Amino acid sequence: MKNKNNLPIYFSLAVVLGVLIGASFGGSSTNILSLSKTSSQELKVKRLINFIERDYVDKVNTDSLLDGAITQMLGKLDPHSVYIPKENLQAVTENMQGNFVGIGVQFRMINDSITVIQPIKGGPSIKAGVKAGDRILMANKDTLFGEKIISDNVPSYLKGKPNTKVALQIYRKTNDSLFTVDVTRGKVNIKSVDLAYMINDSVGYIKLDRFARNTYSEFKSSLSNLIDDGMTDLVLDLRGNGGGFVDIANSIVDEFLEDDKLIVFTKNNKDQVEESFATSRGDFEKGGLYVLIDENSASASEIVAGALQDNDKGTIIGRRSFGKGLVQIEMDLGDGSAVRLTTARYYTPTGRSIQKPYDHKGNKSYYREYQQRINSGELLSKDSIKVVDSLKYTTPKGKIVYGGGGIIPDVFVAIDTTSYMASYYFNSINNFAFDYVDNNRKALTKWAIADFVVNFDKDDAVFNKFLSEIKNKAEPSLKTKKNIKKYLKASIANALFGDIGYYRIMHLDDKMIQKVLELETKKE
Repeated sequence: MKNKNNLPIYFSLAVVLGVLIGASFGGSSTNILSLSKTSSQELKVKRLINFIERDYVDKVNTDSLLDGAITQMLGKLDPHSVYIPKENLQAVTENMQGNFVGIGVQFRMINDSITVIQPIKGGPSIKAGVKAGDRILMANKDTLFGEKIISDNVPSYLKGKPNTKVALQIYRKTNDSLFTVDVTRGKVNIKSVDLAYMINDSVGYIKLDRFARNTYSEFKSSLSNLIDDGMTDLVLDLRGNGGGFVDIANSIVDEFLEDDKLIVFTKNNKDQVEESFATSRGDFEKGGLYVLIDENSASASEIVAGALQDNDKGTIIGRRSFGKGLVQIEMDLGDGSAVRLTTARYYTPTGRSIQKPYDHKGNKSYYREYQQRINSGELLSKDSIKVVDSLKYTTPKGKIVYGGGGIIPDVFVAIDTTSYMASYYFNSINNFAFDYVDNNRKALTKWAIADFVVNFDKDDAVFNKFLSEIKNKAEPSLKTKKNIKKYLKASIANALFGDIGYYRIMHLDDKMIQKVLELETKKE
């Protein structure tokens, strides 16, 4: 289940790391054959490893030493050249390919039990009859409950090879039953489009989580459905999107730009340039467009925003993006691990490089730049964004844009400091929301999402029940109570409907979406 705690001004470290890891995968993937010649440098490393294995005074894991050496070596290059250990490569690859083989459930640990939050749409678990709220007690002969179970290890029991079976012992609370069901593992889609719906009669909305292999097909389907629903203007939400494959970003931009418009170009260390242009296949070239970005929009997200901004298409709304303009290529190291090495820089159509500055002394200062934005006031005021006149560019229609570190939006929207809540409340709300849905699942199935958004808990009965449960632990202020009420309803919607329920509630007072609607009103 996705963590929804990344709404306050002071984002958690996990959120920041998630963006930076996602931003590292901006290049296309490839395999490079091992070198036929053994260089003197390779022999040096091999001799050292052999020496350590043979003569070092203590036992040592030389694989771990080598992993550390590779990581340190790449750290001297740039912040986005990264080493992926073999134990992490499968998860990284699955995320970027947009699928994995397993039973297909979102789960969390509830009172030492693996509890299904939602079966993944189209996955094997749905076909087998697994439902939200089910407790998975055993997988084949492996016990999956108790204090010793670690949730991070659970996927290894549920994933496997295609068409293999796993026998799940399930406890279903709604009818107090214990039973076993066989689930045939299969390909499960990791969705890229978090949400697509009509905000009003003419404005549609699509939120992209990342640019994986399946992203364009999901986006195209959502775009077509919204057009059929009467959409004339689209809100493309790239907030928190850490990037992905460049070619997928190009395909999405192509839906909005006229034929032969330049989307992006890259330049390698030999000054070789590769250009990408729009084709004739765009389905929304005449429609209105708003692109939402923030400080965690990176890499492929910035290709999209930069291409549209430089071609005077649509309006970029939000805050300055992350500033990642480097392209990576993946090399298999032969033992299940891999390296993603920066091999080129990318440039927006006007010639801007949006890569923010970095040194070659490690990445600590590079990642601390986020905190510097907070300290400088940049998240609260566009005037606090530092620009360099020598990196000034002009679009075909005369708009001034800047390179040197991220995409600066056309319309600035400050971060919402009023949404801040202490982490204690988030954890308490998430637990309460799940328990509430779990204990009232039958009654709650009557709600349709549109009706829920407008009418659920109008009498504040659920909200007041939550407040009564925490009154002896932490008394919230009036402002915090308002945020608790919204987040509680959104968390219950998430448990019932998934991401679409969560975001529909949170969008009711989303400042960037409100800005879009304000701009729409001015058009009339």
